Amino acid sequence: MPSINTRQLRDTRQLFTWLEAGEVVELRKRNRVVARIVPESPRIEPAQMPDFAARRRAIFGDRVIPIVEDIIAERNSRY
Repeated sequence: MPSINTRQLRDTRQLFTWLEAGEVVELRKRNRVVARIVPESPRIEPAQMPDFAARRRAIFGDRVIPIVEDIIAERNSRY
């Protein structure tokens, strides 16, 4: 559990970062816990990024599609 003392409380950026992450923050004065600051909303889990490589393999299999070379060749033939 993160803790912050009264002097560090002036820097609210770190405090809000912890609270937005769903952490309960202890407020301390001379190494004694004076209060606990609890966030209003529950912790939100970060979204998982999809596995694009697995998705590509599911669609195209093991085929290699040289699309970049095709686009360059097509543009060169036009101009």
